[in-house]
Amino acid sequence: MSGIFIKRGLVIPQAELGESFVRSSGPGGQNVNKVASAVKLSFDVAGSPSLPEPVKTRLLAISDSRLDTSGVITITAQRFREQARNRADARGRLAELVLAATIAPKPRLATKPGRARKARRTDAKTRRGRIKKDRGRPAWD
Repeated sequence: MSGIFIKRGLVIPQAELGESFVRSSGPGGQNVNKVASAVKLSFDVAGSPSLPEPVKTRLLAISDSRLDTSGVITITAQRFREQARNRADARGRLAELVLAATIAPKPRLATKPGRARKARRTDAKTRRGRIKKDRGRPAWD
């Protein structure tokens, strides 16, 4: 495989990915103690020359257990019993994560309260002021 295709113009080369195969946890019959079918896929976001800076920044900003302090994302895939399917699963999950980081968040637009909202606020203040003003007066005034 030549790498992971994220979207047009963005591909993570195979050389930037680190893969190791480990034994899966959970049930698996006689094979579980012999076959390393789980995949640990690691990708150094901070040192990647193939990612644009805004994407790197957004990826490094995620607070996720998959991202360590040195800027390396580690994805463990052990959903399937076959190594090839787990490898494809890990690569797909990394592609989804990077694709989500390519989309810039919409900037928040500051809004002002409308005229009706301002009127309701001033009416409420006036009402509250009248209540307070009437507290100290005798009823026969």
